[in-house]
Amino acid sequence: MTTRRAPSDLQNALSPQCSLPKPSAAALPDPTASPQRPLSRRDCLLAAAGSLGAVGSLGAVGSLGAVGAFGAVGLFGAVGPRSTNAAEPDKTAGDAAGPTAGGWLKKSLKARMISLPNEPGWTARFAAAREAGFLGVEPQTPATLDTPLDVEALTSAAEQAGLIIDGTVGGYHWKIRHTDPSETVRRQAAKLLALGLQQTADLGADTFLLVPGHGKDGEAAVVRERARMAIAEALPLAERLGVRILLENVWNEMFYDPNGGTEQSAADLAAFVDEFGSDRVGVQFDLGNHWKFGDVAAWVTTLSHRIGKLDIKGFSRAAGRFVDIGEGDIDWTAARVALASIPFTGWVAAEVRGGDRDRLATIAKQMDAALLCDLSRFEVLIPSQ
Repeated sequence: MTTRRAPSDLQNALSPQCSLPKPSAAALPDPTASPQRPLSRRDCLLAAAGSLGAVGSLGAVGSLGAVGAFGAVGLFGAVGPRSTNAAEPDKTAGDAAGPTAGGWLKKSLKARMISLPNEPGWTARFAAAREAGFLGVEPQTPATLDTPLDVEALTSAAEQAGLIIDGTVGGYHWKIRHTDPSETVRRQAAKLLALGLQQTADLGADTFLLVPGHGKDGEAAVVRERARMAIAEALPLAERLGVRILLENVWNEMFYDPNGGTEQSAADLAAFVDEFGSDRVGVQFDLGNHWKFGDVAAWVTTLSHRIGKLDIKGFSRAAGRFVDIGEGDIDWTAARVALASIPFTGWVAAEVRGGDRDRLATIAKQMDAALLCDLSRFEVLIPSQ
């Protein structure tokens, strides 16, 4: 597994304790023990960017030994130790941070949004994202079991650009669904989820975005139970790898009524997440996806601590379509005050029409205008009080 090097522009901000030796196989920790986890380069990058505050705030977390995949024994065999690059975001970080420390929200984007037709390869693409003002990026995991993911190319490009691979997005879950009526398809989805979790860990990321199923696959109760069983089966692996499974609120006819109007609540989604009783299952809340069905600020308040990360796009109820961030009729002031109040700090990923360097820079500016990313959480709250 690749050991990350600190990007050159942040090298001077890292303390000596961040120069970590590459772990050897003989030095793998006892999987039943819970010693203090050494700081990773990703931890230090985040600290330098201001998202973790004091480095010592990470505390002790359980170590991760060799584990097998969930479900069928031998699905992946023995898995190496979880990359120590993944750390839970500090929900209190950013409160005192100003723009120079990175602000209360860290801007990320979906890797597939970066389009440089004349500059193939991830190195140029990730550099363009960093130049546009993004700190993180979310690659997509493969849609099939036989499609490789070039972990080395992605991590190397991220290091060179000074980007953090903060999470991944499942590439299979719309076509190969966990709620499909076919058990064969569901087992294939289970294997892809396990593979995606491992690839997320290999990339040094700590979240895997999942669409858990689709309401068209059967009666609501049946679909819900299939989704619950799939996530429950994957949860031991996610816990061992230190990866959070984050459910995105999408137009999949689950946890809301597609014909139910604009006053719907996020209560059903919150209840579903609570069924697992684990902080390894949460929500990657898309601020634009359900404005058609409910109030954004109200959904934020209901989902509260369950929100692990954010996605962002614009939506116009008047036009009935998705639009650029800041366009349409979402009340962004109410949304950001609700987020700051729960309180949330951390990653927000653009999920809109991408493009070249100029387009990426425009998206970053739109995110800042909507959410005031570079301010502290307190600064966001002050105008509302």
